Amino acid sequence: MVPDVIASTRPGEIAAGRFVLRPMRRSDAGLCAMYAGDRRVAEATRSIPHPLPPGAAEAFVERAMKGETKGSIWVMDGSSTGLSEVLGVISLKPVDLGQSEIGYWVAPACWNTGIASEAVRALVEANPLANRTIFAEVFQDNPGSARVLTNAGFQYLGDAETFSVARGARVQTWTYLRKLD
Repeated sequence: MVPDVIASTRPGEIAAGRFVLRPMRRSDAGLCAMYAGDRRVAEATRSIPHPLPPGAAEAFVERAMKGETKGSIWVMDGSSTGLSEVLGVISLKPVDLGQSEIGYWVAPACWNTGIASEAVRALVEANPLANRTIFAEVFQDNPGSARVLTNAGFQYLGDAETFSVARGARVQTWTYLRKLD
């Protein structure tokens, strides 16, 4: 029988309902390349190019493992409950003292399953960087990501725009914040 919820974790992991958030490992590169290489995933982010250049996922995983990225990165790993070893990726990037920006993407097969909501709630609850405030930005044509944030207690802050590498264009965004004090 496959458990519905993970009760315990290893050091460096965060329990997130049906999966854990854990540090990246080299074996994640293939699935990360497959999912991040999907146009729908890339176009929902600011920084993932499409098409994904050869070796980009491997380089990203290596930088994350060495701590050479801005912030902390976790893989959504459901392997202990019968789900995929890589369901998506979530990160916290410090932007100021006590403030970070959360970012995430989820494998298309896991869209509309609650995976993103579980990951965001778990990361906010764990608050591994001891933030007082967490910001988030989603593209206005992705209302599902906006619901993930509001369901996790984020408040709408305002409209903005940012550049999407995959789209090669500026994209209208909604900005959110979650105070943790």
